[in-house]
Amino acid sequence: MKRVLDHLEEVFIACLIGAATVLIFVGVVHRYLAGLPIPVLQDWLLGINLSWAQEACIYMFIWMAKFGAAYGVRTGIHVGVDVLVNKLPGRWRRVCVLLGLSGGALFTVLIGTLGWRFVWENGMHYAVFHRLGIDVGDVPEGPTTPDMEMPTWVAYCAVPMGSYLMCFRFLQVIWAFIRTNELPHHDQAHVDGIEEVVAQEAQVLAPAPQRGAL
Repeated sequence: MKRVLDHLEEVFIACLIGAATVLIFVGVVHRYLAGLPIPVLQDWLLGINLSWAQEACIYMFIWMAKFGAAYGVRTGIHVGVDVLVNKLPGRWRRVCVLLGLSGGALFTVLIGTLGWRFVWENGMHYAVFHRLGIDVGDVPEGPTTPDMEMPTWVAYCAVPMGSYLMCFRFLQVIWAFIRTNELPHHDQAHVDGIEEVVAQEAQVLAPAPQRGAL
């Protein structure tokens, strides 16, 4: 479970990128082929409604941005000006770093709570009460998106969920910094998987062991 949680953002973002790429490709091909004057093919393609594809991709990128922000906290790739902080004595540097991380955790939990309240009042309360069989009376159902006709609160859930995940990552970084006095650092020159490739090439290029003289 911990291993899955540690790589939650990576898996989620990779799935969304793959789905958005396929959807955009299909939409572009559909639009191009539907414009060709081929009677049977054109009639068939015009009967397929893909007007919702652009809207779906927009919401996918919103979710990717929110979860990508949490990934940035975990890996230390967010931009930060730490020149002055690094020049402080050890004790004061530690205090400043903890204050900054605590501020990030407080800010994200605040945004997550306000976002959750907005999502709840935007129609999620109607969906929950309706699913539980509770009479909601005159409570409005909530708005829907123009093309997909999906409840907008589903798309807006990216705000509280992404913010709460960022807060969790901030708390993880705080705990790791208290224990090890180290912050996550991202090496700009690092490429995932390059170590394995270099090791394999070294194995291939290594000279074969010579047999001893008889």
